[in-house]
Amino acid sequence: MLKVGLTGGIAAGKSLVARTLVDCGAVLVDADALAREVVEPGTQGLAAVVEAFGPDILAADGSLDRPALAALVFGNEDRRKVLNGIIHPLVRARAAELAAEVPADGILVQDIPLLVETGQAGNFDVVLVVEAPEEVRLDRMVRDRGMEPDAARARIAAQATAAQRAEAADVVLHNTGSPAELEAAVRDLWETRLVPLNAARGQGAP
Repeated sequence: MLKVGLTGGIAAGKSLVARTLVDCGAVLVDADALAREVVEPGTQGLAAVVEAFGPDILAADGSLDRPALAALVFGNEDRRKVLNGIIHPLVRARAAELAAEVPADGILVQDIPLLVETGQAGNFDVVLVVEAPEEVRLDRMVRDRGMEPDAARARIAAQATAAQRAEAADVVLHNTGSPAELEAAVRDLWETRLVPLNAARGQGAP
């Protein structure tokens, strides 16, 4: 099984890359989806978050009030570390469970927004980074996600830099054209690199 770590700056186009890889035949494990799963009502994860941050981070229906939690931790390094210390181990454990279900000849793609920041690059055979110019990403965040420009810049500043991601990357896809062009680049990567690498592993290559 070939293990691919997928990451990229916010609004760089990572979701489109992930969907295209799934269309090609990859098995996707989405860290953001798992981060929501591990704090659903009734989970140990949610109980731990409430214990750490108080009951005010719960919505009326008992679910996690994400905006309330974000307001508490964003910009506060100590609180962010506490939250990450709860969520990240749970996400990794769940991801490992899902990875164990992938066929031996499959290609596993783990979509991890903070792959570089959390030092996970060494866990993968291939680290795939999606990049786009910062001003393009800012425009997408404001136009498509309704974020204020200052909030968008703060989100970008809180992530690894493009240079840091490039240093950890085996492959960098630059999303500077149309969605169709990005999809074509992903499909080409799948056929010319990922599939051959996976086949080589199956034949006993290191």
